[in-house]
Amino acid sequence: MSNWGVLVPVAAITVGPVVWAFNNWTRARHGYVPERFEGEFEKRDAEERRRMDLLASDNERLAGQVTRLEERLRVLERIATDPATRTAQAIEALRD
Repeated sequence: MSNWGVLVPVAAITVGPVVWAFNNWTRARHGYVPERFEGEFEKRDAEERRRMDLLASDNERLAGQVTRLEERLRVLERIATDPATRTAQAIEALRD
């Protein structure tokens, strides 16, 4: 019975650091920067927001590029699948 008197305070003191270590291990495992000091999340959040903004703008640029390439691919598919006479007539119409 007297062991509970020592075990409860020791467990209460060690639970916080153990949970903190597990949290950091999980964050590092999934690619996040582990927490080091109090208040570092705010700085890191600003850096992550800037990084996300850069990724969003890069995503928009790539989406526009994919759209243009899809349009060009549709034109090439139409040229490849249309009969030669229709393609020749369309080219002659453009020359006039």
